[in-house]
Amino acid sequence: MKPLLDNTTLFSLMRTLQNARKIVIMGHRGPDGDALGAALGWAEYLQGLGKSAIVVMPNPFPDFLRWLPNSEKVIFYDHKRDVARRLIEGTDLICMLDFNSLHRLQEMGDVVANSKAERLMIDHHLSPDTTCAQTIISHPELSSTSELVFRLIYQLGGYETMTSQGASALYCGMMTDTGGFTYNSNNPEIYAIISKLLEKGIDKDKIYRNVFNTYSVDRLRLQGYILYEKLKFYADNKASIFTLTRNEMKEFHFIRGDAEGLVNMPLQVKGMRLSISLREDTEKDVVRVSLRSVDDFPCNKMSEEFFNGGGHLNASGGELPFPLEEAMKTAERAIEAYKDLL
Repeated sequence: MKPLLDNTTLFSLMRTLQNARKIVIMGHRGPDGDALGAALGWAEYLQGLGKSAIVVMPNPFPDFLRWLPNSEKVIFYDHKRDVARRLIEGTDLICMLDFNSLHRLQEMGDVVANSKAERLMIDHHLSPDTTCAQTIISHPELSSTSELVFRLIYQLGGYETMTSQGASALYCGMMTDTGGFTYNSNNPEIYAIISKLLEKGIDKDKIYRNVFNTYSVDRLRLQGYILYEKLKFYADNKASIFTLTRNEMKEFHFIRGDAEGLVNMPLQVKGMRLSISLREDTEKDVVRVSLRSVDDFPCNKMSEEFFNGGGHLNASGGELPFPLEEAMKTAERAIEAYKDLL
């Protein structure tokens, strides 16, 4: 693998880590497999250096990630605000993983902004906010933040002491952020990294089953309901939209994580280029938007222009205000505006 950092940046990072005794690691609100995997893998490395490294997330991650080693130690700001606030206010270093701006933390962002701790951003999203951290390690060309964290650990000399638990977390993050290595994963070095993780004794087949084959009967029925009742096609079957309401989620006993992967299913249709999911949030009066595409269709640009969001070329997200009917009209306008690229 090519070195990720030049010597100047590497030594600066080493000094930052050396000078910190207490470290708080965090990912974005609604943490996915990459945010959690990167955080847990980075925490293990820092703990191996003798640091106090604690993972604090704005809110809980999906149930299908609870098998990850040490995930039970993660503190959620939504559940333990006083504890999380004390940790953030009393830390020496805040490591911001898998997000590029403090607004991705929502309410917890204000606590981070007011902390006197030094901040380190490690991320792979486009256009990082350069004002929210003193040190920014941003590589949008990489598949995931977990890949980025592995490369950092490797270059810092921490690979030899990496355990199978830390390796499993990083592999999980890489796998989930590439849809099981089906998009944004053509760099040959990704597979060199997987080989290194396998040398640590991970069971990649079991990790896949733990993430993708642990849904409930209700979730399977929800999937069928969406495909049969809710999925609408546009632009000569090159784009699709489906919606999911709070009442429908209640009917199918929806739990956190049940929407994972649903937006990818329409892409199985021959010639399909774009899939859009619109889901009513269960906690706030907003509509959560997920976009997936294939080849060179820029869902990140569509998300920025129409959905107050952003992300990657083939995987992006955003949000719209209630009601869902208006969000649907916005998604239809977006498809019409980008029809020449479909």
